[in-house]
Amino acid sequence: MSWSGILILVGTLLGVTGCIYVVQRFVPHPLREQHNDVAGFIFAAVGVLYAVLLAFVVIAVWENHASARETTFKEADELAGLYWVSRELPLPLGAELEKQTLEYAKTVMHKEWPLMAEQHSSPEATQLVYKLRAGVMGYQPGGPREEMLAERAVSHLENMASARRERLSQVDEDVPSLLWFALIAGAVLTVGFTFLFGLSNTFTHTLMVLMLTGLVVVSLLVIREMDFPFDGVTKVEPTSFEVFLDRLPPPRTV
Repeated sequence: MSWSGILILVGTLLGVTGCIYVVQRFVPHPLREQHNDVAGFIFAAVGVLYAVLLAFVVIAVWENHASARETTFKEADELAGLYWVSRELPLPLGAELEKQTLEYAKTVMHKEWPLMAEQHSSPEATQLVYKLRAGVMGYQPGGPREEMLAERAVSHLENMASARRERLSQVDEDVPSLLWFALIAGAVLTVGFTFLFGLSNTFTHTLMVLMLTGLVVVSLLVIREMDFPFDGVTKVEPTSFEVFLDRLPPPRTV
């Protein structure tokens, strides 16, 4: 959890503690205790509804996160396929494509990845895709074998470009504002409802309310951290491209 998340959690717990103190001071527990049975039934319904909403959003953001990670591995896998096909193509084109695939991986790792945290992409990486496409599409095969290699190169390149577009489209996938409003409003309603219960033991009541508050706030912070797949504590790392670069032989020279 980030420092901002810790501050939000601590601040919320302190705020709820203050609210409980005010309620218990001006509405004594004997007055609230008379309605515990009815309030318990209503609170059970409210709690279940909010738990369903919270679980739905947590699962949704986790699936987006997992999908983004899978997309990066798909892109790197297609890039590796293009690299190996390039090694079979004749010089000088083959060596140039090998060099460009490695340069693309390094550019994505070191330049585009930090930009994705700000919902941007790298123009340099885009230009490298254009160069790869120009080289592959402009190749004239000299026989059946080279024609087969050219077809495979085109397939890997198009699949890589498609995975790149999907990755960039996932950069700004987030929880809609309306859903955030429902989550926060539901949290306030759920926690606030516990103030209506009356217990003779003030410490026990406060402790139970704070435990519920902490659980709700931590759940919201988890959603916040995973809201953008390429930002936050749980962000997707460029592991797939690191693996790609670590397992390849050096490119040929012209």
